[in-house]
Amino acid sequence: MNDIKAYAVHMGAAKCAVDLGDGSERGEYVNQDYILHKLGRPHRGISLMYCYYPLDKEFPQRVSEACKDMDVSFAWDYPYDDYFTYKGGLIGDREGEPFNYMRDVRRHGQEVVLTLTIDPNVTDDHLIAIAKDLRPFGRMLLRINHEATGNWFSFTKRVGGDYSKLGDFYCRFHNILKEYAPNVKTILCACEINDNSGKLVMEEQFLEAFKTTDVWSIDKYFALHWGWPYDVAERNKGGNTPSETSHSRSKIKDVYDITKRTYKRLTEINGGVEKPMVMSELNADGDVTGPYDQAAMVKEFCDMLKADPDEGWFNAFTMYQFRDRGRLGLEIEDPNYSDCGIEQPLMGVYKDIIHDDFFKPSMTRGEELQFPVKLRWGGSEDAEGIEIPLHFDGNPHFCEVNFDDDSNLMMEINGKWFYKSPKAKTIDLMSAFFEKPLEGAADLTLRIFAPPASGENDLSLEDGLLNSYSTIEKLPDIRVRFEPVEL
Repeated sequence: MNDIKAYAVHMGAAKCAVDLGDGSERGEYVNQDYILHKLGRPHRGISLMYCYYPLDKEFPQRVSEACKDMDVSFAWDYPYDDYFTYKGGLIGDREGEPFNYMRDVRRHGQEVVLTLTIDPNVTDDHLIAIAKDLRPFGRMLLRINHEATGNWFSFTKRVGGDYSKLGDFYCRFHNILKEYAPNVKTILCACEINDNSGKLVMEEQFLEAFKTTDVWSIDKYFALHWGWPYDVAERNKGGNTPSETSHSRSKIKDVYDITKRTYKRLTEINGGVEKPMVMSELNADGDVTGPYDQAAMVKEFCDMLKADPDEGWFNAFTMYQFRDRGRLGLEIEDPNYSDCGIEQPLMGVYKDIIHDDFFKPSMTRGEELQFPVKLRWGGSEDAEGIEIPLHFDGNPHFCEVNFDDDSNLMMEINGKWFYKSPKAKTIDLMSAFFEKPLEGAADLTLRIFAPPASGENDLSLEDGLLNSYSTIEKLPDIRVRFEPVEL
């Protein structure tokens, strides 16, 4: 295509950001290329779930493997939490999990949202080592000892019922991160209003943590079967009241109202100073609702967010999760082949949600560019890229971009995103027109951003904790044809 111009473009925050859970005690990690192809766009962040109990003799083995002969009737009956094990810290392995996945997440233009359950009895040297682990990974989020007001995780059992110790531990780790890894923001998931008192659950025990943390979070599943996989959710099975069953279902409006009242109370106890409010695990469990109501409940909640006149109070949610061995995923893991997922009705509904402008990052065009161009990647809510206006005579038969360099890029056209790894030379963009074919002539925009190819920032740079840079020497060759090669 001739006479192509390029402009600067800034990618900023969405009105409500979306993150995605990828792997937990209920499912394995799915690579980012597969997820991108299925959903058509990257997320703000990808949530990874790990545990760190280095004082236990079984660690760093995954506890369900180390204790596979143990008689267990509940997911959290093991000596420590049955997450993948964090092998950094004082163990010192930064080549395996979760670092290999963290790099995969970041090179695909997303932030790492790391959930880490930690033995609160570890000493500061462990926490300092973890903080140093996280320094190269840019503007990541760390959710420490989530669902902290519950009683099921091992870290809650190790404080002997004194939840103020968990609040103190949270503040201790947060302060260490600010000293050794200021690129990391903390998420406190211990927030829920008590309707009877008007205060937060365990407000006194976590008061300083509420004030100290960077982000407030609430986990509110619209429906959940917490007895999975040790029983089957059936109507009234095991008892006639919610306390006697292993599952529950709520009304979406009730969940929405509780979340909003929780945010208002958090702001009140923080002296009127607002912080980002997120829901770090959102879904309806298909074990309880079946696949159709599951999709309908998620849509209802997102529709309420869009219709709320108090826009801006809710910052983001995390869909839990992409592929699940139970029914809490966009896909269910195939029991015959774990690398294969069975798409659920929720997948299509969720895809429509994340492609809605309300949940998409903002794009702001700047001045015309002259090459070479130095691009800055601050993160998925702060990146400087290239925007190329393109005219299409109609729906294309061929649309591709060709490169002669080893750049690492994320590209978007017609609402669909593509990844170019350093080894790739040609990226076929035609799938952007399969679901959204052009019905006539149209003006579209090709956007290009450059997240770090290694998945890590260069800490030798003055601002390397927060930014990475890539130089684009020239525009790629863009080949568009509006008919087959032979007629």
